[in-house]
Amino acid sequence: MTQGTKIAWDDTVLPFQLDAADIRGRVARLDGVLEGILRQHDYPEKVEALVAEMALLTALIGQTIKLRWKLQLQVQSKGPVRMIATDYYGPSKEGEPARIRAYASYDADRITDGSAFDQVGEGYFAVMIDQGEGMTPYQGITPLTGKSLSACAEAYFAQSEQLPTRFQLSFGKSTMSDEQEHWRAGGIMLQHMPKASPLAAKTEGSGDLVSADDLLNGDDGENWRRVNLLLDTVDELELIGPTLPPTGLLTRLFHEESPRVFDAQAIRFGCTCSEDRVRQSLSIYSAKDIKTMTTDDGRVTADCQYCSAHYDLDPETVGFEAKNSDED
Repeated sequence: MTQGTKIAWDDTVLPFQLDAADIRGRVARLDGVLEGILRQHDYPEKVEALVAEMALLTALIGQTIKLRWKLQLQVQSKGPVRMIATDYYGPSKEGEPARIRAYASYDADRITDGSAFDQVGEGYFAVMIDQGEGMTPYQGITPLTGKSLSACAEAYFAQSEQLPTRFQLSFGKSTMSDEQEHWRAGGIMLQHMPKASPLAAKTEGSGDLVSADDLLNGDDGENWRRVNLLLDTVDELELIGPTLPPTGLLTRLFHEESPRVFDAQAIRFGCTCSEDRVRQSLSIYSAKDIKTMTTDDGRVTADCQYCSAHYDLDPETVGFEAKNSDED
């Protein structure tokens, strides 16, 4: 694959369908997006790996949902990594890129020598969908389980949505010659076609966790097992894709299933923070409240957890008692 072709497929999600098996899927490649997310912070490498995996899951899941606004994935944990949050903003117009942002909260002195997933402990994996003004937000959660964040996502879809789902992911620091070392990720998502629309079963589930195999039988079960066996043959480097485009990967894996591909969706790093949003969030506070937030230098400051943007405001201009700029 040429350098130009590689760049063309970087930071994209390619939808596909295996009609005979009644399975849909996505292939994602993230490069500059991860750079945009991770360069905002100085995370330890194991935290970076968790954020990279979460961002890749977010790109794959976000592209399966017809979003008017935002999908958020979140991990809450009692481990060294207390929280990971990612946002996926669907494109507002046809042909525009979707946008992703992410951050993690962690205790540096509790990071262990274990694997990246060992840095999260007891907790939950959550999926939240906000379709915008006038729509009821949706939230589903499942306990953290398995040995990876992708296993947690699979458990969520099986438990909360009754949708057999499989993720095969690869991510790490690229060390290709003539390039600076940087994080790169790629992955495939398989999902059995829902009998109703996605996210129709609005329940958090109960009792023991179910798996994909619990949801399928007969021909559906056989098709699911066959396609998953084919996916098991994928190589990690094929997923990251410096030499094989997503279309070639699908042909290599599923040529007997006659994969049908659709238009790729571009993904970019993007944050929605702004000074106006900061002022809006402070508009509920009185002048007395604002005074308690004022620094010794006489300023009100705020920092975005996602992109590290810093906002420095005059305390007299924020809050519901703020002075009108037109006043003398």
